[in-house]
Amino acid sequence: MKNINNDMKDNKAKGRKVIGCFPLYPPLELFHSLGLVPVTLWGLKDSIPTTGKSDRHLQPYACSVARHLTEFLLSENGAALDGLFMYNACDTLRNLPEIINCGLADTGRSLPIFKIHLPMAPREQTESRAYLRARIKMLINELEEAYQVTFSIEKFRQSVSLYREMRKLCKALETLVANGRMSYNEFSRIIRDGWFVPAEDQLLALQKILQDRPLSKREHVPSAVQSRIVVSGILPPPLHMIQAFENAGLTFVGNDIASQNRALFYTPAMVDDPADYYVDFYNHHYPCTTLLYTADRRVAAIRELILSTRAQGVVFIGEKFCEFEYFEIPHLEKILKDMGVPTLFLEVSIDDNDYSEAYVTRIETFAELIGSANQGGRYAE
Repeated sequence: MKNINNDMKDNKAKGRKVIGCFPLYPPLELFHSLGLVPVTLWGLKDSIPTTGKSDRHLQPYACSVARHLTEFLLSENGAALDGLFMYNACDTLRNLPEIINCGLADTGRSLPIFKIHLPMAPREQTESRAYLRARIKMLINELEEAYQVTFSIEKFRQSVSLYREMRKLCKALETLVANGRMSYNEFSRIIRDGWFVPAEDQLLALQKILQDRPLSKREHVPSAVQSRIVVSGILPPPLHMIQAFENAGLTFVGNDIASQNRALFYTPAMVDDPADYYVDFYNHHYPCTTLLYTADRRVAAIRELILSTRAQGVVFIGEKFCEFEYFEIPHLEKILKDMGVPTLFLEVSIDDNDYSEAYVTRIETFAELIGSANQGGRYAE
C-alpha cells in the first residue's frame, strides 16, 4: 500500500487545508463543504512502521490504531495537517487529544482540535437529538471562525451528493470482490487509499476502476460450490493474511469491517439543516462497536449480512487490546454457532509484520471445514 505521507505533501503543495479525523465516522461532508480536505487517520500501520515517539506517551497495551495515530501526529508527517477533529469512542481514543497536545508542545508545535461528544446511551433510553443538533451547529461556528470560511447550504448539498456517489461506487467494488473479479487485497487498498485524498480524486479513481471492470446486470453472489466468507473487525486483515485466505480457496463475499462496510453503508437523505443531517447520520449508522448505542443492533446486522451474501463462515479479525470488539466477539460466536455458521478468530497485534505460518494452518483448516459443510448443501440451489 502506498505511503500516505506523499498524499499529505501533495495536498499541502496545492494549498489545501487538511483536517485529520478520528475515529472512523467524522462529518466528512461538512468539512468538504467548507473547503477543507478531511483525511481519516485510521489504519496507518503501513505508513508508520515504528512507534518510538508515541510509546513515550501511550502504554504498550494501547491498540495499534491509537499508537500509530499518535506517532503520525507527533512526527514531521503531522505537520501537514491544519487541524484535528475527533469524537468520543473507546477510552483510549477519547483521551488522545490531551496526550497529543502535550506531545506536540514538546516539539514546539500546536494544532487546533475540534471535538464533539456523541451521546452513547441507547436512543430509546434518552432523548439526545437536541443536544447533538446544538453541538453540530457549534462545530460549524468553530470551523467558520478558525478557517475564515462561511457555511453554504448549497455547497453542503454538493458535498453530500459527492460522498453519496463515492460510497455507492465503493459498494459496487464489493460486488466485484464477491464475484471473484477483484481480490479483497485490491479492494482494501483502494478503500484505504481513498481516506487520504480529496473526495473528488477518490471518485475519479473509483469511476476509472469500474469503467475498466464494468458491473454486469447479472452480477450475483458466487454459486453454492464456492466457499464464501464474511470478515469482521475494526481493521481488515493484513495483506499476507488475505493472501492466505484466497490461496485456500475462500472468497470474501461481504465484510463487517469498521473501516469498510460499516463506514460506507449509510448516507442520509438531504435536508436543509446540516445538524438534522448528522443527527440522522449518527442515529441510523451501521451498527459498530465504537458506537455503543448501536450495540443492540449488531446481531441483526451480522445475521442479515450472512443471509444476504449466503456466506458459509465468518472470520473475526481481533485487533489486540481493542476491548470493545473483544467484549462482543464471544457473544457473536455463540449466536453464529447456534445458526450453524462456522467462525474463525484471528488476533493481530502491532508486531505482526511478518508472514505467519500459524495463520496459514488455521486458515486452511477453516477452509476445509467450510468445504465439508458445503458438501452438505447448506445453500443448495
